[in-house]
Amino acid sequence: MTSRKPSRGFGIVGTGVIAAMHADAIATLPGARLVAVTDVASQAASAFAAARHCAADPSLDVLLARPDVDVVCVCVPSGLHAEVGVRAARAGKHLVVEKPIDVTLANADRLIEAARAAGATLTVISQHRFDPGLIELKRLIGGGALGRLVLGEASTKWYRSQAYYDSAAWRGTWAMDGGSLMNQGIHYVDLLRWCMGPVTEVTAVCATQAHQIEAEDTALAIVRFGSGAVGTIRSSTAAFPGFPQRLEVTGTDGTVIVEDGRIVRRAFGARSEGGGSGSLDGGAEPGAGSDPAAIDVAGHAAQITDLLAAIEEGRAPAVDGEAGRAALEIVCAVYESARTGRPVRLTGTLAS
Repeated sequence: MTSRKPSRGFGIVGTGVIAAMHADAIATLPGARLVAVTDVASQAASAFAAARHCAADPSLDVLLARPDVDVVCVCVPSGLHAEVGVRAARAGKHLVVEKPIDVTLANADRLIEAARAAGATLTVISQHRFDPGLIELKRLIGGGALGRLVLGEASTKWYRSQAYYDSAAWRGTWAMDGGSLMNQGIHYVDLLRWCMGPVTEVTAVCATQAHQIEAEDTALAIVRFGSGAVGTIRSSTAAFPGFPQRLEVTGTDGTVIVEDGRIVRRAFGARSEGGGSGSLDGGAEPGAGSDPAAIDVAGHAAQITDLLAAIEEGRAPAVDGEAGRAALEIVCAVYESARTGRPVRLTGTLAS
């Protein structure tokens, strides 16, 4: 007789745009249920809860005191991720933290340590690692189909209107959000590192060109990887009308191009898997490139499923706190290089 896995109760902190994605993902999972939400904007929390038939708690403390909440989804502005996450971990809750893990490495370290000390399982959202095209790309790299990796390119050319930034006072601020790279581009920064390996040096420029915000809306970087490969990072929210996110990985024996999680081109030399070149039809539609809410729920559902399995199996999730920190370190290095006009070496201990 097989034993049934326990159902896990979820609480969501923050009921903005991305919270709906978490709620929809939870609703697809048989081993999960949304129990309660909370937000400093109580009316927004009440409306969100009514639409999803769960409780709207008046404060974070009340939600964290609930014995029927096992996992907390942290969906507040990025600069508050560690603050909320630390409190949740100390309350004995497992954690799903939206990207980025926070906006400073000091805060990221604080959150990682709090989760470790509490025995809480922590995953940082990087849902595109679960996209079919990325899974296939990792398989090809691991199997040597591309040969020795020589070039990796990550591109996020999205469009956000000024109204998007004006919709909340924290958007586009250094303290709570960061710019296009920290908020939008960090997904493909994580994928670039995941596929190409650790980054050792960054040289970058940033600019605020089309919006009235504190942070940048355009970032460009040249990166060096520990393997000796090189690469580029491009991120913008000023690229009208918005385009699919793109990852290109080139090795001595081939190239694979991914757009919004789907392989759109693969070409191999005679020595590699496939024994030749080929392509897949068409490119991806812009999707989230022009609409912040146009995100497929499947990736979040897959990552939350992995978290639940990690809790049951006593293992680290596929995207743990250290993975979230590593992507943040690259973003912080880009900002530091742009600020100083000099290359920045990454050591794993960048302070801010």
